[in-house]
Amino acid sequence: MSHKSAKIAALIASFEGQVLDAHYLGYFECFNNRLFYEAHDVLEELWLPQRGKSDDGFYKGLIQFAGAFVHLQKNRLKPAAALFRLSRNYLSLYPPVYHSLDVARVIDLGGIWILQLEAGNFEVNPLSSESAPRLELVQGV
Repeated sequence: MSHKSAKIAALIASFEGQVLDAHYLGYFECFNNRLFYEAHDVLEELWLPQRGKSDDGFYKGLIQFAGAFVHLQKNRLKPAAALFRLSRNYLSLYPPVYHSLDVARVIDLGGIWILQLEAGNFEVNPLSSESAPRLELVQGV
């Protein structure tokens, strides 16, 4: 087991045995704690075997969404906007609610972040601990 795999296993351990995949749930836990790089890594492990299957673009869109925030954390504003756009392109292929996620809200959030970046002419980083979004799963869907 690689160091990366061991770290991911530790991040998702508390989500094992639930209805939704532990990697998927771990993504939201990491994301909501502003561990955007880790969210990316956790979901990538779920996405890799899904490439070419029906959920390929869904997971890829969420990975890119987290990746956009990694770029914001590193003050790389134009690459962040590019990943928000790529995320939107992938996620827009899915229903408004998919795998218990309000996909339409994620797409809207990405658009808001793009607008904030453009309004600051890609010179003002809108990300702060107070402005970081949270992603919540929809119960019963």
